[in-house]
Amino acid sequence: LAVMRLTKPTLFTNIPVTCEERDLPGNLFNQLMKDDPSTVKGAETLMLGEMLTLPQNFGNIFLGETFSSYISVHNDSNQVVKDILVKADLQTSSQRLNLSASSAAVAELKPDCCIDDVIHHEVKEIGTHILVCAVSYTTQTGEKMYFRKFFKFQVLKPLDVKTKFYNAETDEVFLEAQIQNITTSPMFMEKVSLEPSMMYNVAELNTVNTAGESESTFGARTYLQPMDTRQYLYCLKPKQEFAEKAGVIKGVTVIGKLDIVWKTNLGERGRLQTSQLQRMAPGYGDVRLSLETIPDTVNLEEPFDITCKITNCSERTMDLVLEMCNTNSIHWCGVSGRQLGKLHPSSSLHLALTLLSSVQGLQSVSGLRLTDTFLKRTYEYDDIAQVCVVSSEIKQS
Repeated sequence: LAVMRLTKPTLFTNIPVTCEERDLPGNLFNQLMKDDPSTVKGAETLMLGEMLTLPQNFGNIFLGETFSSYISVHNDSNQVVKDILVKADLQTSSQRLNLSASSAAVAELKPDCCIDDVIHHEVKEIGTHILVCAVSYTTQTGEKMYFRKFFKFQVLKPLDVKTKFYNAETDEVFLEAQIQNITTSPMFMEKVSLEPSMMYNVAELNTVNTAGESESTFGARTYLQPMDTRQYLYCLKPKQEFAEKAGVIKGVTVIGKLDIVWKTNLGERGRLQTSQLQRMAPGYGDVRLSLETIPDTVNLEEPFDITCKITNCSERTMDLVLEMCNTNSIHWCGVSGRQLGKLHPSSSLHLALTLLSSVQGLQSVSGLRLTDTFLKRTYEYDDIAQVCVVSSEIKQS
């Protein structure tokens, strides 16, 4: 029984031997390298060659790659054997998988003949793997024989993936994925995408628009060198049918999962899919106040309008009263203490407000108070947004 791993060949590497022209060998070493058929013409002093070499050892196998092996059973005797059954199992730390292409027995095997089989398996676990190859057959005398061999190998982790979540003031969620190549060879990152959960739509923020065309922020060649890290950014927005249900979106922790596809060396393909990514659900309290519209820049001592969205995140109906408190720089226009009416659970209302600033610079919008008359509870909202206040002469120029 012979078992060999099937892998792609590697580029031949030669060790350049050279010297200065004034040394004793003169130009001899340089000329030998130029005449060597394995070197790259014009770059003879580089170790990288033009030829391919067959693998000399098992090599490394990484999570997400496809493990392929060639199994050959050869009859070394001078007798014909019958009912030959070859079975190949892969034992991992959690399960045992049958990789045999066929479970039917071969009727007979003549002397100096062999039975060949090729097995493939996409590796989905890290750690120790044992390939168990078992052969059973019947001799001419009718005696049943059986033997097996074990081949142990380690599956390594190719990528280190770290994620960070940022909850925006709106219901949007930003995901930053840091992907590091922890192998010893470069990777071509074919695809890194986020598959969102059923409540969200995703927008990738890893391209820039140049002359009407989208270009990757990582350049035309998306190679990831060993131990290099790359950050990918995604924006998740709740679907319309779920955006209206504030209580539902508030408690959503499952965001989605990353799908990563890469290629190494001579095109060996690998794929990893993370488990469901989870975030910490933001705590909005009973009442959530968010800004829908606000200008970036406003004139000093001139009124400007903003639109607020008030959402009842509790499980009870509220009767709300709005109070507007002036600060040193922000002054509210309108009547403070007005009734907003009843707000049912998971429902929201939009509120248009007017204010002005008496101080230039970047000013913080603060001073809103919501009081629930049922429970006599007041909710304070400060630093809900920032606005740049400039002099009217500066803005006109």
